[in-house]
Amino acid sequence: MIKIWLLLFSFSLFARENPFFPINSELDIPLTSQELKKAPMLKRATLSLPSTAREIQSITVTYKNLDGTIAKKSVDLQNSIDWHLPIFISQNYNLTEKTQTQSQQTRKRRKFKKFTSLGFITFYTNDKTMKIETTDKLLRSFLLVKPHRIVCDFKRETDLRSYVKKAKDANIFQKITVGTHRGYYRVVIELDGSYRYTIEEESKGYLVVLH
Repeated sequence: MIKIWLLLFSFSLFARENPFFPINSELDIPLTSQELKKAPMLKRATLSLPSTAREIQSITVTYKNLDGTIAKKSVDLQNSIDWHLPIFISQNYNLTEKTQTQSQQTRKRRKFKKFTSLGFITFYTNDKTMKIETTDKLLRSFLLVKPHRIVCDFKRETDLRSYVKKAKDANIFQKITVGTHRGYYRVVIELDGSYRYTIEEESKGYLVVLH
């Protein structure tokens, strides 16, 4: 009888671990099927600014750390910009530099293109500059908004009817309107955005430069 009890006790000791289940230490480890989701690699993002923008002061990047926390980092720039060109955000530095350099070189090589002519006055444009060839004296000029347009009055007696010429392709100078008044005629130059301007007198007329 004693031998039988010893055999049952020994059997219970060796049979407490089921071969079809992991041991206790493994049961304490949670089993999950969680997969890490990785965001797509940054190629290039663009940011367009309004026509009133002239300088970029700084850039701030908001990013996520490995532990999931959100942080920010800024860099001060203090650079002049051309609002017509978008701001590029990219990790391909060489490509961005090459694209911007090519755009700048293209603008420098561009020659003045004839916009329109009325016989006694001719308009040429090149990027942010308009050349006005005329022998008529500029009496005054001023700026109007909504839309932004430069108004120039030239001395001449003429009975010219109202004249309107729109740009055929992409141009900072969108439209020129000419109307006559007693003793002078008025030229209204409509722009594609907000600008300051200066007018320089030249041997053949005037040069309107946008800033």
